[in-house]
Amino acid sequence: MQKRTLIIIGASALIVATIIVTVSVLVTRSDSNVELTLEEKVHQILEDSPVIDGHNDLPWNIRRLAYNDLRRVNFSEDLTQNAIWGKDDSTHTDIPRLRKGHVGAQFWVAYTSCTSQFKDSVEQTLEQIDVIKRLVDKYPEDLQFATSADDIENAIANKKIASLVAVEGGHSMQFSFGILRNLYAMGARYMTLTHSCNTPWADASPVDAKNPILLPESDGLSEYGLRIVKEMNRLGMMVDLSHVSQRTMEKALNHSVAPVIFSHSSARAICDHHRNVPDSVLEQVRKTNSLVMVNFYNGFIRCDGQRANISDVVEHIEHIRGVTGPDHIGIGGDFDGVDSVPEGLEDVSKYPDLIKALLETGNWTDEDLKKLSGQNLIRVFRAVEEVRDSLKGQEPEQDAIKAEELEKYKVNLTCITAKFERLQPQQLLKTRREAPAELQLREL
Repeated sequence: MQKRTLIIIGASALIVATIIVTVSVLVTRSDSNVELTLEEKVHQILEDSPVIDGHNDLPWNIRRLAYNDLRRVNFSEDLTQNAIWGKDDSTHTDIPRLRKGHVGAQFWVAYTSCTSQFKDSVEQTLEQIDVIKRLVDKYPEDLQFATSADDIENAIANKKIASLVAVEGGHSMQFSFGILRNLYAMGARYMTLTHSCNTPWADASPVDAKNPILLPESDGLSEYGLRIVKEMNRLGMMVDLSHVSQRTMEKALNHSVAPVIFSHSSARAICDHHRNVPDSVLEQVRKTNSLVMVNFYNGFIRCDGQRANISDVVEHIEHIRGVTGPDHIGIGGDFDGVDSVPEGLEDVSKYPDLIKALLETGNWTDEDLKKLSGQNLIRVFRAVEEVRDSLKGQEPEQDAIKAEELEKYKVNLTCITAKFERLQPQQLLKTRREAPAELQLREL
């Protein structure tokens, strides 16, 4: 009797287990056949691959509106309701909106105006790097400082927003390899070679304008400029070609041994503006495994003076992908650096709407959208780090820029006390050997 009871219990347990497994399989099959809504699909894509935005000028607005005093504004609040920030057309960023936008990593820009060139550009750049670091320190629940591709992935795994330093404009290093190396040591992981002004070693994009306001002075990049690219490769600092002339783009792409980026540029074939990337350069981007991160500034998206909308941005993205393929495109909104953005992309909360608009075209796979949102930047960043590691035995660049280069471009040296090399190195060495010991020490 006891044996029969045990058999019945065992059989019942087996039947129950079979039913549970069957129901589980049916539920799984049923779930896999359920079609997600567009919104659910967007959420899933951005959960798997959060947005890595290549360019945000929030630090400039902190300088402009708060005098770099973080006590004056609370970024944990919705700043659209703030009496100052909410009424300014150039403010698009706070932590709640970054979270809503599924931002996993952001390059915060240490920018200083071209008016500071040959004056206090280095000082201002250091101040802006400082404010970025203080911003991260003040909001540790949401932001995490990052200097590598691994750091980005670690921050995302920790549900934080990886926060990286970018330097916008070669005038931030003036013409000093020592300053460049110190910017890298402070965390800068890309530098835009110019802003809207030429440097003594690189030409800016306005030289390509239909009515140029600048003349080319360095054939894109001078010999010294090529050495700067080489040193950035050695350091592991990404070379950013937004803001540079087409000739500068071409020479940098040909000279760099690591992939380069355009941190916030769009397609010149769609909007013929000198800040955008021409198709011939997009071909070089593809061949060099590089990356174009699409900009949202209205003036670079539409060239007819009309306000752009989200479909106009989609057109730029699709054009770039058509030339480069899906592995060479990303997002660099330029939020907080512009005063006019497309309808539907009003602030950093709107990235999901862009992904949704791309899904609606029917031209994008989930994997391609994950590449666009962030994976392509990670790939390029890792490639730059691999080149850095391969160049570990290479000597740092130590040559000084020639005074003749500065004089040739009519650089005003009134505010600069540094001395520049005027002779060939062999001649300089001979002169030093022949000079009195007291003078040798003074020169060195």
